[in-house]
Amino acid sequence: MDYLEIHGGATLAGEVKISGAKNATLPLIAATLLTDETVHLRGVPHRLVDVQTMTRLLVGLGCEATQRSGGRFDLTTPEIEQSTASYDLVRTMRASVLVLGPLLARHGEAHVSLPGGCAIGARPVDQHLRAMERLGAKIQLEGGYVIAQAPKGGLKGGTIVFDMVTVGGTENALMAAVLAKGTSIIENAAREPEIVELADLLIAMGAQIEGAGTSVIRVQGVSSLHGCTHTVRPDRIEAGTMLCAAAATGGDVHLDRCPTRALDSLIAKLREAGCKIKIDGEGDYPSVRIKGPNRPNAVDVTTAAHPGFPTDMQAQFMAVMAVAKGRSVIQETIFENRFMHAPELQRLGADIVVHGNQAVVRGTSKLSGAPVTASDLRASASLVIAALVAEGETTLRRIYHLDRGYELLERKLQRLGAKIHRRHG
Repeated sequence: MDYLEIHGGATLAGEVKISGAKNATLPLIAATLLTDETVHLRGVPHRLVDVQTMTRLLVGLGCEATQRSGGRFDLTTPEIEQSTASYDLVRTMRASVLVLGPLLARHGEAHVSLPGGCAIGARPVDQHLRAMERLGAKIQLEGGYVIAQAPKGGLKGGTIVFDMVTVGGTENALMAAVLAKGTSIIENAAREPEIVELADLLIAMGAQIEGAGTSVIRVQGVSSLHGCTHTVRPDRIEAGTMLCAAAATGGDVHLDRCPTRALDSLIAKLREAGCKIKIDGEGDYPSVRIKGPNRPNAVDVTTAAHPGFPTDMQAQFMAVMAVAKGRSVIQETIFENRFMHAPELQRLGADIVVHGNQAVVRGTSKLSGAPVTASDLRASASLVIAALVAEGETTLRRIYHLDRGYELLERKLQRLGAKIHRRHG
């Protein structure tokens, strides 16, 4: 099994190109089930395990997937040949449940295994299921599968009010509603950039959607969708991870095509920590240069739904705070079990005390290399950042988590001067 060997102490410097967004790509791929015409996706982070898994899942449902050079995917589903998303694939990735809405909308039925993925909290799918019921679907749970059936004549528009903000639930509701008869209103909708990107794709396919990016989305159902071409936006979490790596190592890093508007809360906290960040250019994806201080200042953060501080950046920011001057408090409000990286950071010498959903981090001037193990995707990234700072050698195991969401991370860090290598065994 692969692992990473990291020798700390290098100051990161140079330029890095951000890959396409993993969290955007997965619902985009699922959305291609809604039409029998070809959808051309560009800038797909095709090396990611989750992207490969989602593609295999669609192929099993009848999709014809052609992968071309440069992250170009052509996806065509002339007919949905069968409606079962099997346990073997769904168990490895929670985003697989995103085929539920498209299958119901176009095919009228769906059998989707209850999902798996990172063990960072319950993340129940009940919000997804209630949304489908509000559009007229009948839902049963049987043998670990969601068995969903649309009413005769297809899904019908309705009002969906989420009990809690859910990105995946909003995406599933949006994809189901675009082919439902009549008007659907999604209230307490997630506002993340990935929701906006999915809506952009669906609109390009012929959907009628208003309000994506706000808490209320209005959808007027249409009878059919068509093909289109769409380019995946840069990954805001990968960009944020690189910013944190530069901040922790006192580096000088230039990010090409950085989604700064989606990272406002993180950039504000890094500036508060003493980083100098220059944004050069207009538009959604300008270039960004970050110069980290010799040692960052301690800063408190509380995770929140977008546009608040993203839970997917909490672990990486904790790694920065582990070497900061002073005491910081990190509160996690999204997932109840997302501090599993803390004990591993402690193995590297970090001073972290966890009380429920709050972690108190007392920064130290020195971390030391040690063997550590990743528990989930973003925890993996936090351990990489800490290892880049630590004296001596760190070995990071279970990096299959890392491979789910970061495309060629070690190669990008190598280009910035990091002493990091993938080993086999």
